[in-house]
Amino acid sequence: MLELTPRQIVAQLDRHIIGQDQAKKAVAIAVRNRWRRRQLDPELAREIAPKNIIMLGPTGVGKTEIARRLAGLVNAPFLKVESSKYTEVGYHGRDVESMIRDLLDLAISKVRREQAEKVKEIAEARTEERLIDLLLGRTPGPGKSKGWVRSEESTVGAPATPVAIATEAAESSEEGPRDASRELMRKKLRAGELDERTLEVSVAEHSAMPMLGGMGPDQMDPGMQEMLSSLMPSKQKLRSVSVREAQRILLEEETEKLLDREKVIEEAIERTEQTGLIFLDEIDKLALPSDGSRSGADVSRQGVQRDLLPIVEGSSVTTRHGVVNTDHILFIAAGAFHNVSVSDLMPELQGRFPIRVELSGLTAADFARILTEPDNAILEQQQALLGVEGLEVAYEDAAIAAMAELAATANAQLQNIGARRLMTIVERVFEEINFEAPELKAKGETSLTVTETLVRERIAPLLEDGDVSKFVL
Repeated sequence: MLELTPRQIVAQLDRHIIGQDQAKKAVAIAVRNRWRRRQLDPELAREIAPKNIIMLGPTGVGKTEIARRLAGLVNAPFLKVESSKYTEVGYHGRDVESMIRDLLDLAISKVRREQAEKVKEIAEARTEERLIDLLLGRTPGPGKSKGWVRSEESTVGAPATPVAIATEAAESSEEGPRDASRELMRKKLRAGELDERTLEVSVAEHSAMPMLGGMGPDQMDPGMQEMLSSLMPSKQKLRSVSVREAQRILLEEETEKLLDREKVIEEAIERTEQTGLIFLDEIDKLALPSDGSRSGADVSRQGVQRDLLPIVEGSSVTTRHGVVNTDHILFIAAGAFHNVSVSDLMPELQGRFPIRVELSGLTAADFARILTEPDNAILEQQQALLGVEGLEVAYEDAAIAAMAELAATANAQLQNIGARRLMTIVERVFEEINFEAPELKAKGETSLTVTETLVRERIAPLLEDGDVSKFVL
């Protein structure tokens, strides 16, 4: 976890998200507290629970973006889930514990990528030796590997180098020192001259996991998943592929051989438990209305809350990679809470989200800032896209103000979808320009200025039209 102070975290979030200072401050403190806890004595640290957060606010105001950017800042395993897709155990649907299994899978992928980067040079050297052997049509003798000698020292963090491995391979081959043809082939391979040549390589094919009793792999007991996987071993199949594709396939194989899978899983479980972040969106869909209006679906909603409670409180979840403890996973829940309130959730579940933050709706002034201030803002993206066509785009200040004003008006007259409305506005403004861009360059037109008049011509009629369905998101 990066040692960012709360102020630094907020500053980083400000680069991508406009406003919502209270929410940014809350998540920054929660993340810093996790780092503080890890500096304490283990006995005391075990007793300190994370301060989970619940965000209240209309759609499109930045709830999801705050959580997503936060996870990226601290390099933490991050999972966004829709609370409404879960059902009570015994009903048709995904069980709540599957979110922990999904989070662990993401952590394993993250750790594996990091470890693969550490052994990249060694794996590339071994891949090159195998490709040269295949290109020269040579097969290894008894007890020899295909173009390389596997060294016990060649593991993650070991002192072995690509040069040492290549030298070892050459000295142990039947030809002795590399001959001229091998060196020539190596030069051509590195220069990309052989990329389109066809080779036959052996590729492992994994059989698809069957469905049992209508349940998919993600709904099965971890023990059942493991058993079915062992009953369906991978098969080797010869494939004719280009040298470029063969290089990718062999590089994956060599990387996998260099990685210690047990250590990858062990570190991934530790990261999931200590730095994992789960964003529970639409948690308001699980609340039961206090006005007495109930439906048949309410039984399942109440059940999902009961199933979610032990996960958020802290429990041990069995996965096919091992047991994951959820005591210190940080949960950030969010919902619009239009027709219900937080108090309509189970009291026990409310208690597991001690920090409540209300996000404010966005104004026309906020929209103007969103269009221009964040890194890679929407208007900047549009400039880059049209720049590919050789068209240089500029914006009048009045045009930006008009887009912001019309977005706010559309949200007021139609349905309030927050900042997402800006995507609609910008696409409508640039619809004809995007369509004609390839021909404009041919006509000698290399620059375009977006004016207030252009913006209002494209957007205003849509708001005046009684058939608001034309305003498609």
